[in-house]
Amino acid sequence: MTDGLNIAVLTVSDSRTFENDTSGQYLCDALTEAGHKLAKRHLEKDDVYQLRAVISAWIADPEVEIVLVTGGTGFTTRDSTPEALTPLFDVDITGFGELFRQLSYEEIGTSTVQSRAFAGMANSTIVFCMPGSTGACKTAWSRILLQQLDINNRPCNFAELLREGGHFAHAAQQIEDGAT
Repeated sequence: MTDGLNIAVLTVSDSRTFENDTSGQYLCDALTEAGHKLAKRHLEKDDVYQLRAVISAWIADPEVEIVLVTGGTGFTTRDSTPEALTPLFDVDITGFGELFRQLSYEEIGTSTVQSRAFAGMANSTIVFCMPGSTGACKTAWSRILLQQLDINNRPCNFAELLREGGHFAHAAQQIEDGAT
């Protein structure tokens, strides 16, 4: 991966601290290992308005291209990440949640129906939200995000969409440069 993306990581939890946040730390380690830059990291309690404030600031920050959110996607009374963040999106990326649940089914069976993993785009920033378990973060990263945030992944990827305006712009530039 050349020219890694600027990625922010938010952990949503009422009980975790930076010292015991294995999910957020996994995402930070994985993204830097893949050649991306950790732009920001934050831990926030599961509060609709505080979550919106953090994500709104990151969406408005031109240095943040991708946001990874872990936690708050279940069905307990405190899980409010979908309710907090979906109103901020210009476009939903429904395929992320669908694919996450399909892959997760292989690992945890029908319990995957209790996941409300989702994603969307706002102000040219892509926000991916996944469950708070480290296993779920590993599934999302290694089986979806690692490839989709790699500009060399074909036939398409989100890195190219953000950086170059999509696959067709990249293909046209390659033709112009004489590449095949």
